[in-house]
Amino acid sequence: MPVRFAAPGGRTEPPNADDAAAWIIGALPDGWFTEAPEVVIDRDEIIIWGRLPQPDLPEDTTDADRAAGQAGRIARFREETREARIRVARQVEHRYQRKVAWGARCGETSELFTHLSAPVMTRLRQPERQVLDTLVDAGVARSRSEALAWCVKLVGRHTEDWLAELRSAMTRVDELRRRGPEA
Repeated sequence: MPVRFAAPGGRTEPPNADDAAAWIIGALPDGWFTEAPEVVIDRDEIIIWGRLPQPDLPEDTTDADRAAGQAGRIARFREETREARIRVARQVEHRYQRKVAWGARCGETSELFTHLSAPVMTRLRQPERQVLDTLVDAGVARSRSEALAWCVKLVGRHTEDWLAELRSAMTRVDELRRRGPEA
């Protein structure tokens, strides 16, 4: 069994999930999605995004009706596959020790089904709290927690290339650790 390193604060890291996307694709029933699902993994959660076929609508369908048709297709998929998705999720959760969430895309419409909302502890000084309070007071967010999540999303959008490079470097470090000498 591979050695697991405790993260700062004594938290044990979950098992490696490098093969999770392939395992999940193999476990899914054929025909669910029009292409291989996108599998997004972090240390807490695995999200499985699948693309559904668009509903057959007349050519003169309005954008609003097209979006409604796509939302209906997603809702039908969610209901019809619930029990099978739960079975797959349980297997994935046992194997990779992470919660599983599902999302579906149809045309331009995306919906993420029940997913993890993890509390994150942080210590903010007054200037940082004032930034969050300004976002709340301006109606951008309903709470400091929501304002902080909004800030994280904003930073993520504007630094995606840098974050992708950092994630790649961390993956290389993890691989070096795995290949390292045994203690």
